[in-house]
Amino acid sequence: MSDNTAYPGSASLIPAAPATDLQRAAGWAGLADGERRRRAAAAAQAHDIPALLDLADCYLTLYGKAGARASAHTRRAYAAGVRALLDAWREENLLHPSRNAGVLWMRGLETAGASASTARVRLAAARTLYRALRWAGATDAEPFGDARPAADKTAAWDKRQPYPDSDIAKLLDAADPLERAIVLLGAHGGLRVSEMCELRWGDIAGDSITVRNGKGGKRRIVATSRSLADALRNIPENIPGRDTNGPVLGGLDPDQVRYRLERLCVKSGVKYLGVHALRHSCGTRIVREGGDLDRAARHLGHASIETTRVYAKWSSDALERQLGGW
Repeated sequence: MSDNTAYPGSASLIPAAPATDLQRAAGWAGLADGERRRRAAAAAQAHDIPALLDLADCYLTLYGKAGARASAHTRRAYAAGVRALLDAWREENLLHPSRNAGVLWMRGLETAGASASTARVRLAAARTLYRALRWAGATDAEPFGDARPAADKTAAWDKRQPYPDSDIAKLLDAADPLERAIVLLGAHGGLRVSEMCELRWGDIAGDSITVRNGKGGKRRIVATSRSLADALRNIPENIPGRDTNGPVLGGLDPDQVRYRLERLCVKSGVKYLGVHALRHSCGTRIVREGGDLDRAARHLGHASIETTRVYAKWSSDALERQLGGW
């Protein structure tokens, strides 16, 4: 492959832009060892962000746990983590970082107020970048080998606070048809925001939804409530892609969905807890009404039932409040 084939702005350091993640990864993997080493080292020396993002994403595709099935959400999160590192290390020699650079960056995130989950994802992204650079033969550096995020002291149930049923009702009362679908895809379907955005009309059949690329690239079938099915049918006909198996939410991205829900919360007088809290509402209600953790885990696509067990705490709290009024 010629050195002149590259992404715009990448200073001719990376292969030509192919059509898919796997093809892009194959572009890097197909280079001769010396050429791959040269391009990766040149990208690191120049702090070439597009090239380094591409290298890290290609490594994620080839060697990441989800492989080529890594979701768009995961790729965006890792790209944000790599960008954050490169922005902080503008004066750092990427191929030979100073001895404590990795752990100092990690502690800097915590000092700046990053949540434990954000710190973990950014650390994972930084490690992926350096695994990619080592795979390419550009460096032997492993600046994050001993870096560990501080223990998260927030109780698991406090991080998964749901919207109360009364707030879900307020949101639905104030919602337009598309917003109603968003609320119920989370609160009844249990979909993550990335899953909502990737959902297509062909994934809806009768009383079920197929989530084709959930967390970890997993596929699952989600039962729909009657009100969710009605909300999906009532999405306006003029939504882009409505008649071509396009995206159910008309191409909204996760940030746009978050904005729509936050605006709806203000309109309805509900405290905004984030889109993911709709999913917590779903899990809590399933456990509260049926007490079946295994069923809730399958509906939500949890890899471990221990994740689902958190909803038993909120269900218990709801029962205590209910008994208190007897």
